[in-house]
Amino acid sequence: MDIDVLATLARVGALITNDHLVYTSGRHGSSYVNKDALYPHTDATSAVCARIAQQFAAEGVEVVAGPTVGGVIMAQWTAHHLRVLTGRAILAVYAEEEQTGESKRRVFRRGYDALVASSRVLVVEDILTTGSSVRQVVEAVRAAGGEVVGVGALCNRGGITAAQTGAPALYCLAEVPLESFAPEACPLCAAGTPVNVRLGKGAAFVAGKR
Repeated sequence: MDIDVLATLARVGALITNDHLVYTSGRHGSSYVNKDALYPHTDATSAVCARIAQQFAAEGVEVVAGPTVGGVIMAQWTAHHLRVLTGRAILAVYAEEEQTGESKRRVFRRGYDALVASSRVLVVEDILTTGSSVRQVVEAVRAAGGEVVGVGALCNRGGITAAQTGAPALYCLAEVPLESFAPEACPLCAAGTPVNVRLGKGAAFVAGKR
């Protein structure tokens, strides 16, 4: 774990521990990284993105790309710090979700595909849980003719590896293990620990129990 980063997340209320959360998947757990609590704090957001920029400063990055929504902010700040570190213009773009039949993918719109083409691209993401969003951005970069140099992420919750993202390198500022339980086997439910209804899918879970 990177204690400095975890301390920063805790300071702005983005790291929740020893609680009873319901995740998007419907599974339950005791910890949660509330990325939306980080972004209003520009100094903290800038600081964590500077760490990612430092890691990839020697990789000849020309474009930083992230998935909507949080990845947009990550891409902007990381590109800014890469420009400061390298003295070169670094572009920031984002890939949007597109529904194709029953599957989803990420694509570059707004002319961003032309900026990605033939460029060395760093893909950034805030939270890695399954790695699907960042993997879709990696695929979108390659589909647009760009070269992926690596993935930089704020927090790895799912033990995701570089191979799972499809990128040649993965750098994560913090690791927060994904401890989760099916609702019917949740020890927090069995102990009567109240569900957090402010974050995740807790409110919907509690409403469904009534």
